Parts: sequence; structure tokens; C-alpha cells
Amino acid sequence: MCPNSFTPTERAVFRRLNTPAKIQTFLDRDLAYNKEHGGETCLSPRLVLRHRTAHCMEGALFAAAALRMLGHPPLLLDLEAVRDDDHVLAIFREHRHWGAIAQSNYSGLRYREPVYRTLRELVMSYFEHYYNLRKEKTLRRYSRPVNLIRFDDRHWMTSEEEVWFIPEYLTEIAHTSLLRAPISLGYVDDRLFAAGLVGRAV
Repeated sequence: MCPNSFTPTERAVFRRLNTPAKIQTFLDRDLAYNKEHGGETCLSPRLVLRHRTAHCMEGALFAAAALRMLGHPPLLLDLEAVRDDDHVLAIFREHRHWGAIAQSNYSGLRYREPVYRTLRELVMSYFEHYYNLRKEKTLRRYSRPVNLIRFDDRHWMTSEEEVWFIPEYLTEIAHTSLLRAPISLGYVDDRLFAAGLVGRAV
């Protein structure tokens, strides 16, 4: 399956998203956060465009498709947490440095400029912002990059059906621990906690 599988109308939307930052802005401003069905749907990029809504997984899939239209490989990275939801990033590389695009109900878990030399550096930039409503810092592991080209034969970009096979695959692959030994972690600062909830869909 190639990007030309999108309709002319769909491709016109992607043409406007001609930088990673513009893709993030589209997620933030043009798509409602899918709080009604978060975790219960897994819409393809085509269905995200149709319904104009996306939660974390759906936003990452859409961003990966948009990055592919720019010539980047469609890569996802899974972040694994304890006592919290996992988070999925669409990642990209420019000048040997990694950046990320993401949809999240927490303001600190979205875009990262491509300034990180390694994937671990990129993932660690999310650590202080990754917390639950009990103010616990919950990020623990991350996956290797997954190139969604492996799912082209299942039409992941334009499917009229939900694409649950992708998050199922992400949960099955090995993840790398961020913390090498047991560490006593403090709670999130009140101001950072409040900042992360700005604009949160409840």
C-alpha cells in the first residue's frame, strides 16, 4: 500500500502538513481528543480524518502516516508505564537527531523537537511529565522503533476497519527499562502537575 491510496481530498489535508511541527499543530487544534471512546477504538488515519477525533494511539498512527507523506519512515515508539496508561509516539529523525509527535490528554506528553541524539534521550525527556492523577511518576520502559510498513498489506493507513493489530503488536515486543535499579522517586511538583492538566479533556 502506498500513500496514493488516500483520496484527493485526504491528500490535500496531508499536503498542508508539510513539517512535523504542523502535524503536531493539526493534532492539537483540528482534532478533538477522543475521550468518549479512548481505549475502546483504534481508528486508522483515514477514519481519524473522517471523524476529526483521536486519542493517543490514533494520533500517533495519523502522525506516522503524515510523516510518511513527507518522506520519513512511519515509525512508532511505545512508552510503557506502571499504574498508568501506556503512551505512543510517532518519531522522526532530522540531522541524526530524534523528535516526536504525539496526541495526549496531558500537555507535557506531546511534541518534541528533533534535538535528541538517542532514543533514550528522547524518551527521558518525557519522564518528569509522565505521571498519573496520584502524582506518581510512572514511565518505566520503551520499545524499539516499529516501522509500520510491516502492516502495509493490512492497509493500516486507509482501513475502514479499526486497526487493533498495531497496538497488539506493540504490547508483544520487548521493551527496554529506563531505571537500572530500584529508585525511590518523589511525587510530581504541584505546579508541574497543574501545568500538565491544562486543557485536559475530562
